[in-house]
Amino acid sequence: MQPASAFTSRVTELWWRLGEVNDPELDEPITEMGFVERAEVVGDGSVEVDFRLPTYWCSPNFAFLMLDGVRKALDQLSWSPLYRVTLHDHMFAEEVNRGIAAGKAFGEIFGELTEDLDLETLRETFRVKAFKRRQEAVLVGLRQHGLTDREILGMDLTALDAARFEPGEAAKQKPRYRAAYVERFPGRHQVDPVFVTCEGAPIPTTLGAYLADLRAVRINMEFNGALCRGLKQTRYKELDVVDGEPTLVDFILDRVRVPAAPGI
Repeated sequence: MQPASAFTSRVTELWWRLGEVNDPELDEPITEMGFVERAEVVGDGSVEVDFRLPTYWCSPNFAFLMLDGVRKALDQLSWSPLYRVTLHDHMFAEEVNRGIAAGKAFGEIFGELTEDLDLETLRETFRVKAFKRRQEAVLVGLRQHGLTDREILGMDLTALDAARFEPGEAAKQKPRYRAAYVERFPGRHQVDPVFVTCEGAPIPTTLGAYLADLRAVRINMEFNGALCRGLKQTRYKELDVVDGEPTLVDFILDRVRVPAAPGI
């Protein structure tokens, strides 16, 4: 049996790795979205993950991208465990779980379900949206700090790394934008402009119109995120507790069980 400290370290690493997997449409960690219902390291060091999407009919393409992300995350665990991933309450859960149990690759499992869709093109669509959403938060944060558009557009990676934000969206998205920038433009140098379009072109000197485009992307993603969370909460009647008590919303959505009167 593994020591308690080693077990705790593995559990921490497991959740950290899963937290690096994003919902492709929303650019939010699947752990924060509540899609990982259970992730455990069992006695022999193997890993079990239960995965649940907000609706029964969630697109198989999204399910594929997220489950493939989960697989990659589990493959990166330091102790290289055996693992089992189970998809619950989805229209293709049976096919997916049967394929996983048979040792098939996710690409093979979803080959028919995705109707030969070009998943790499789909991935690129979501990478672009994520890039724009993260970039907008940082640009707005820098503007709020009093920097001019010219100063912002003249920043390189060194200047971005030196920028400090109060806790909030800009602080959250700064390292995520940096990661997206480095991944998208691996040939760039430390002194190259860090704020460019997703195609790598210079951003117009006046940021107004450009930020309007980014804002539209962010609003769409935030709306989809709120809808997704609402659907999941309603479907599974997840209970929100404030100061140890259910909220009014919980009673409205019939999430709270009222105990039967004695003798009934």
